[in-house]
Amino acid sequence: MRCRLLSPILGLLLGLMLASGLAAQTRIDLQGHRGARGLFPENTLPAFERAMALGVTTLELDVVSTQDGVLVISHDPALNPDLTRDSQGKFLATPGPDIVRLSWAQLQAYDVGQIKPGSRYARSFPDQTSVEGTRIPRLQDLFDRVKAMGNPKVQFAIETKITPTRPEQTPDPESFARQLLKVIQDNQMQARVQIQSFDWRTLQAVQRLAPGLPTVYLTAQLPTLDNIMARSDVGSAWTAGFQHATYGSIPRMVHAAGGSHWSSFWRELSAAQVKEAHALGLKVLAWTVNERQAMNDLLDMGVDGLITDRPDVAVEVLRARGIAW
Repeated sequence: MRCRLLSPILGLLLGLMLASGLAAQTRIDLQGHRGARGLFPENTLPAFERAMALGVTTLELDVVSTQDGVLVISHDPALNPDLTRDSQGKFLATPGPDIVRLSWAQLQAYDVGQIKPGSRYARSFPDQTSVEGTRIPRLQDLFDRVKAMGNPKVQFAIETKITPTRPEQTPDPESFARQLLKVIQDNQMQARVQIQSFDWRTLQAVQRLAPGLPTVYLTAQLPTLDNIMARSDVGSAWTAGFQHATYGSIPRMVHAAGGSHWSSFWRELSAAQVKEAHALGLKVLAWTVNERQAMNDLLDMGVDGLITDRPDVAVEVLRARGIAW
């Protein structure tokens, strides 16, 4: 009699766990955003080294191209005055110049090892350690450093920084994809990369040029960046022709586009969306989440990965929940 009573109870508990995503969650893709932006200067070798020391699964980073065709790691297509000092050690007064207007040699004159004191950026990352003399690295430099450190496992989530609204700042989508794939292939990193972008045109190019390489479709519906434009009468120029009005949901858009992952701004995710994406065979990543409670809430939803400026905090959360990464 006791066993017959326990069986329905256990079944109910298992059902609740499955509904919340907890039962299926045994391993998470822990991504260090721009390396470990909350701890060291973003998108620099010190930040990537710190992220690896913390044991992240994946190094998340952004790439743009110089005038002479060198892929460098930078979130901004133009030099950011909150992060960049000139050869005299002075912070830039305004954004720019565009990196695509500078040669690799010219770019080396700029120091990105410190946040501008008193800036909003500095207030957002009070725990970031400055590293004087740090330069914007090449993607090749990161691959070389990872190899030199003897890390055969860490993955790379590489974002193409391209926008349909400023085509003069970057190579065209096809050329950008070819340039990136060449560096990846030259370093035999095909099995260790994901390619991601808000501008889905480069992802479509990657899927044509390198079938099977994971493509991560980034989305945001913010006042400062809305690449979905679900309420627009004309649709979005960001989504390579896959419009929300046609498919009715972002997971269905990503699935139709051939993506392997959907990466959403974390505040825009819901358990129902995660469930829908999983039913379509997509993995779901949440960017960029730095608070413990938010991390726990997203893990309860069943996301497959956390992208964070504070991988140190995420490690503590995952350990407390008994989740591997």
